Amino acid sequence: MTQLRQHNTLHPPVITFLLISNVMIYLLEQLWPNFIIGHFALWPLTPDLILAGGPLNNNFMPWQLISYAFLHGSVMHIFLNMYALWLFGVGLENLWGSRVFAIYYFVCALGAGLTQLVVTSISGDYYPTIGASGGVFGLLLAFGLFFPNQILILLIPPVPIKAKWFVIIYGLIELWFGVSGTEAGVAHFAHLGGMLFGFLLIFYWHKHPPKVV
Repeated sequence: MTQLRQHNTLHPPVITFLLISNVMIYLLEQLWPNFIIGHFALWPLTPDLILAGGPLNNNFMPWQLISYAFLHGSVMHIFLNMYALWLFGVGLENLWGSRVFAIYYFVCALGAGLTQLVVTSISGDYYPTIGASGGVFGLLLAFGLFFPNQILILLIPPVPIKAKWFVIIYGLIELWFGVSGTEAGVAHFAHLGGMLFGFLLIFYWHKHPPKVV
């Protein structure tokens, strides 16, 4: 996790909505964990579901490709994701406008979810995926592209680094963790999927600029 040396302290509307909704849903998770995780976490595609439809609980449903990004496994999990969302998202929403920012964030979250479905289908692993990290990693990529020379201060170790180098290094670390299986239980390929879909959307917008609102 990093800290900007200089940052905008404003909270644009989409960032504010995401922060509040994630915290509220996390609180609901504590009250009804089995129901929330069973219905709204991202569950893998299973033969059960494909052949027989399967029960709603603990099986993939289309809305999970977005709903999983509002769920978190611990206070530290949600804190780090929300901190990164605010840290990297405020400047981007101010730059793009709220409509474009919202589209970008949810495309990254959706792309991360689709990537995770592919990975779990190939690996045969059966476990739910939760967390806003896919969208957050998309924001990290965009921040590195649009603010490449912004100085970030790493918390561990506390050294300065330009955003563009931080994105490259972090992306390579995620790729290594994913391929090697290091740090099991973390959806590294979903993180990379969020970055990939974010890059593809930015590339598309470069050719076909979106309407900024």
